[in-house]
Amino acid sequence: MSARKKVVVPLNRVEGDLKVHLEYDGNKIYDAFSAGTMYRGFENIMKERGPLDGLVITPRICGICTTSHLYAAAKALDMISQAVVPDNATRVRNITLIAEQLQNDVRHHTMQFMVDATNPVYENAPFYEEAIERYTPIRGSSIVSAIQSTKRVLEIVSILGGQWPHSSFMVPGGVVSVPGANDIMQCKYVLRRFKSWYEKQILGCTCEEWNQVQSARDLEDWLESSPSRYSSDLGFYLRFGREAGLDRLGKGTENFISYGFLDMPRKTGVKSLGSTGYYFPAGFVSSGMVRQVNQHEIKEDISHSWFTNDETELHPYEGVTIPYATGSEGRRYSWAKAPRYDGHPAETGPLAQMMALQHPLFTDMVNQSAPSVFSRQLARIVRPALTISVMDQWLDEIAETDEPFFTPYNDIKNGQGHGMVEAPRGSLGHWVIIEDGRIKRYQVISPTTWNASPRDANGQLGPWERALAGTAIKNPNAPIEVDHIVRSFDPCLVCTVHCADLRWEV
Repeated sequence: MSARKKVVVPLNRVEGDLKVHLEYDGNKIYDAFSAGTMYRGFENIMKERGPLDGLVITPRICGICTTSHLYAAAKALDMISQAVVPDNATRVRNITLIAEQLQNDVRHHTMQFMVDATNPVYENAPFYEEAIERYTPIRGSSIVSAIQSTKRVLEIVSILGGQWPHSSFMVPGGVVSVPGANDIMQCKYVLRRFKSWYEKQILGCTCEEWNQVQSARDLEDWLESSPSRYSSDLGFYLRFGREAGLDRLGKGTENFISYGFLDMPRKTGVKSLGSTGYYFPAGFVSSGMVRQVNQHEIKEDISHSWFTNDETELHPYEGVTIPYATGSEGRRYSWAKAPRYDGHPAETGPLAQMMALQHPLFTDMVNQSAPSVFSRQLARIVRPALTISVMDQWLDEIAETDEPFFTPYNDIKNGQGHGMVEAPRGSLGHWVIIEDGRIKRYQVISPTTWNASPRDANGQLGPWERALAGTAIKNPNAPIEVDHIVRSFDPCLVCTVHCADLRWEV
């Protein structure tokens, strides 16, 4: 009979603080508990403030997805004030959101996920020396190149929004910036340089050529079809993924949620990839079936979180955030709440977007071998190939029109509204209630809150807890499989929790 033991794995290279309790049975994980180790409390900071304060304070929740939080806060106030957002404002909002996503997708892949390929457990693997040259922290060739290029692409947010991070240029009814011809030309120059770099360094082909890959079989043919593809960062990822067995790791819940990415302007030459008013469609995917997302079906469970209330499961409009730390006592073990859609845990992020879109490559891969670390990370690093050209077209449309960027909005005295967007890591929502010109209630559900959620009252594991449970570990003293699985979700505990509690095994 194999010996069971419990271990605690701290996860570094995470935005925030995370540890995972694992219970081993021999060399197999039979249970997993994901713990966010710090309390955030932004919901309580927002109480009794003026409605517009959310545009200044909530972008500070995260230093990576700062524009995404601003977008969500602005959309909630658009709804409350019944503001009509002009098409040019929608284009500017979308362009800055894409720029932020481009930097995150590339940086996470090169500077966080792929660093694990240099772990000494792989020193006898055929890819090891190449991994050292590419992904050694600070000096790896791919890492240095990615830092330089992603720094430049963020200049687009600075040109259109005044600064990055923590800008507040989005307001109810539009944006406060009015880009001139020179601003648009600068943005197009920055984007053109980034696209050229992305195609050469990451893809090894043009975005248009990559977008012709429609199946797992196409993917195999694509890798071997030219030296530039084989030696690109994507080519190396495919070779590394095969050797490391990433396609057999991290199945997860097999439920996916996406709120829809990029609001479509009313008049635009950009063709939506779906039919729900977004460029990437919204959808809740379960058992391969796609359903429209209804925000009324979202609730947060706190039965295993360090919060207290008479009700353990509430819609965010009714949600409260009352910290109640019990240490290791009882069943509570995380500062993250547990979001559920129609009672189900759900994965969010790039793979969820592709599944809601029913992208033929990713549906083919998931149907053949279930969701995995391999497909999850692949979706992230190729996502820019679907958005760069859209960004360029919206810049052209701004330059060709003299339409407004702002329309006046009604006073925000009373009402409720929600802003639901797709941040780089997945679905982000702000739910706001205003009474007598003050914020009465503010609830934020960030992407990592979905992915890192603890158990709920029905005992259902969160997405990456589910992805870890059942995983075979080659060396329990160096569980590289755990690093691969958790990092494939691009964890960000800064958004999920925010203030240290030193009384409990941090």
